[in-house]
Amino acid sequence: MNSIALSKDLSETIFVVVDLETTGGSPKNGCGITEIGAVKIQGGQVLGEFKTFVNPLSPIPSFITALTGITDLMVATSPIIDEALPQFLEFCGANDSTVLVAHNAPFDIGFLKAAASDCDIAWPDYLVIDTARLARRLLSRDEVPNCKLGTLAIFFNTEVKPTHRALDDAQTTVDVLYGLFERCGSLGITTLEALLAKSQKRHKRSPRGEYAVHWEIREESMHAEIQNWEATNDD
Repeated sequence: MNSIALSKDLSETIFVVVDLETTGGSPKNGCGITEIGAVKIQGGQVLGEFKTFVNPLSPIPSFITALTGITDLMVATSPIIDEALPQFLEFCGANDSTVLVAHNAPFDIGFLKAAASDCDIAWPDYLVIDTARLARRLLSRDEVPNCKLGTLAIFFNTEVKPTHRALDDAQTTVDVLYGLFERCGSLGITTLEALLAKSQKRHKRSPRGEYAVHWEIREESMHAEIQNWEATNDD
């Protein structure tokens, strides 16, 4: 059970912002993790970064390589998930002191939980903040047409832009998170408890289940990127 103090001020909380690259859209379809990137932050300071390729023990589909640039050769000598996941969890720290953050969190956290189950590793009950979901509750349609990471990166003028590589996208998400925190501050939201209450509030822009919406957004984004790549590389 998660025992982190919800009364803790956001500026005092340790957040680990994580992003994954994978061989496909769902671990339920046998897809695996190919790269983990994460940034640990507290009070506006970077405490550390984590980055590793992961050998998925299966070929990376060509359309994924086209999207991410990650090839079978690049992951051939990398640790398998049984080795990489414990290293990542050690980087994260205990669930009573660390909050996980991801953009479209059901995708990334879903893969990590599935990997933990496959590896017989007990998944720590981390508190999770989804920056996509939070953005939907803090930003209007007049400000952003959607809450994709690339759109928010432009809106918040992030230092790093998303590249479909794990650490780059995690670093982008850090800047997006800070931008959302500034908006929270203007609303008097300064604690984890208040942040969760805002994030979990139902929103008219998502009539279906949040989990389903996040999966569709990620997969639609992947397919759009692939189609753009094919169009620009058509002989």
